[in-house]
Amino acid sequence: MTEIFTGNFTQQEPIPEEGIAAALDVLRHGRLHRYNTKAGEISETARLEQDFAALTGAKYCLAVASGGYAMSTALRAVGVGPGDCVLSNAFTLAPVPGAIASVGAVPVFVGVTEQLTIDLDDLEAKAGQAKVLLLSHMRGHICDMDRLMAICDAAGITVIEDCAHTMGAAWRGVPSGRHGAVGCYSCQTYKHVNSGEGGFLVTDDEEIAARAVILSGSYMLYERHLAAPDPSVFERVKYVTPNISGRMDNLRASILRPQLRALDAEVDRWNDRYRVLEDGLRGTPGLTVIERPAEERYVGSSFQVLLLDWAGGKVSDVVRRCAARGVELKWFGAAEPVAFTSRYDSWRYVEAPRMPETDRVLAGILDMRVPLTFSLDDCALIARIIRAEVGAVYQSA
Repeated sequence: MTEIFTGNFTQQEPIPEEGIAAALDVLRHGRLHRYNTKAGEISETARLEQDFAALTGAKYCLAVASGGYAMSTALRAVGVGPGDCVLSNAFTLAPVPGAIASVGAVPVFVGVTEQLTIDLDDLEAKAGQAKVLLLSHMRGHICDMDRLMAICDAAGITVIEDCAHTMGAAWRGVPSGRHGAVGCYSCQTYKHVNSGEGGFLVTDDEEIAARAVILSGSYMLYERHLAAPDPSVFERVKYVTPNISGRMDNLRASILRPQLRALDAEVDRWNDRYRVLEDGLRGTPGLTVIERPAEERYVGSSFQVLLLDWAGGKVSDVVRRCAARGVELKWFGAAEPVAFTSRYDSWRYVEAPRMPETDRVLAGILDMRVPLTFSLDDCALIARIIRAEVGAVYQSA
């Protein structure tokens, strides 16, 4: 009998009971705005920033409305302005070039390797074209950060890390987001902690941190931030930094704090599921599993494989056949964007030259969410279905 998967690829686990109780407390007292506090009270958002700074080992942390807002704020805080060029991955999601465009800057795309990481040879070749790199750890794949930082340091490039898919990950023991000048994270529902929307910005640079706090809409209430620089730093920036409000509120902060405490254990659970998928798909004819480097602690909240050099119609057949058996795969090689699968040639507000090697990789990427509501047996079943349908189409070629 043909196996069918009946799980839901967008169903997350419930918010922890501790988070629900904390949220109810906030709702009952009604002080949702982060600066609406009683005398002597520390807001949930300020406490959350302390928690996340401690988790990442950063000096400073700012909680904001989204990961995209964190990126655009980081770009502004490091001095990117209209007309500036910013290097970034050709394989990423739309909020990354969107953040660059939102400040009037121009993305310069860098290629992707078959490991789904930024092409460091291409980065080195383009290093003279910009003074900032917005590096996307797309779908949780981390490149050789030692070599990347050597390239950028030699060229005087400031690195901002998009860690939407790598909260809880690390390269050689250094948490993702802590190699560059700024790390940006997302708390959107499908990321590693869930507040619906939300984000963080971390840095060790006091002036970047102070600018970011003012940009986020602190007015002159910056002393209520506990993971922020000394008030004297704000004196240097407060009159020349615009307010572009994007604060996190206490309701979202309240449900995030318990999730952060559980993050390490959740990473282990994701990786258990990821390894079951890997084991079930290795050796499938025509399919490439992305092997993870030993230096990388990844978070397996999504799973990617490559159908390299397949005709587009054959890849579409695989996606369709898997969908008929309940397995939802997204394809980054389709001619038109579907859901979140846009790529560098979809963002027509950017004039980007063709990148043949990158196009070859993008044409073969299949992507799948791995929510923690899936069991290990679910993952084994999903792998059997993908293996069977890839095999059936491959043999028909």
